[in-house]
Amino acid sequence: MPHNVPKISINMSCGNCPIRHRAICAYCEEPELERLDDIKSYKTYQAGETIVWAGEEMPLIGSVVYGVATLSRSLADGRRQMVGLLLPSDFIGRPGRKVAPYDVVATNEVMICQFRANKFNELIDDTPALERRLLDMTMDELDSAREWMLLLGRKTAREKIASVLVIFARRDAHLQDSKLGNGLRFEVPLTREAMADYLGLTIETVSRQFSALKKSGVIVMEDARHITVPDYVRLLDEASDDSDGGFIT
Repeated sequence: MPHNVPKISINMSCGNCPIRHRAICAYCEEPELERLDDIKSYKTYQAGETIVWAGEEMPLIGSVVYGVATLSRSLADGRRQMVGLLLPSDFIGRPGRKVAPYDVVATNEVMICQFRANKFNELIDDTPALERRLLDMTMDELDSAREWMLLLGRKTAREKIASVLVIFARRDAHLQDSKLGNGLRFEVPLTREAMADYLGLTIETVSRQFSALKKSGVIVMEDARHITVPDYVRLLDEASDDSDGGFIT
């Protein structure tokens, strides 16, 4: 199980879920949570396991409870591009959409809180809180896509790595209900290879940039995955993040 994830029971109620205040159910009140409890189930996927293939019908939709999954698409000649990440509290699938547009693959152990699509669609029709939250999450996803276009199109390799670390740091802080600041510690949920695919870099470049950030004192690496940020503002500077809001996570 990934770092900093509380022990989760398959009988856990929606009200006690660790992603409760960021997931699709964030705006729901107790009666609505009880209805979600009645139609949900949990499923765990191991690293490298495909959650859904592009073009495949999706009878189930849901939220990532813990772990990270990649979104990718293959071209006719076999080339493959990673187009997104699913982090804890992110939603898999879209109400009303029957076919998956991307391959979804677990990068580490992933747990999904899942609902049968037909049951969830029935619930969302008469639950305004779910509808509002889904709209907000869709808008956040659009903002993230625009930020990602900037990252891939204009940023240097060093800025790309720093930007991804900012994204992971912010998501981890939100889920842990902790403040962003100096001494922040978090886990990098991707391998160097997966990060290279995601950022359009080589593995060697990714490794060099991690080493450079470490040598400069921007990050402290306990091991390949666990990082501490002594000066959070300095990491933002390395990412060329000059806005208060920064990346949408």
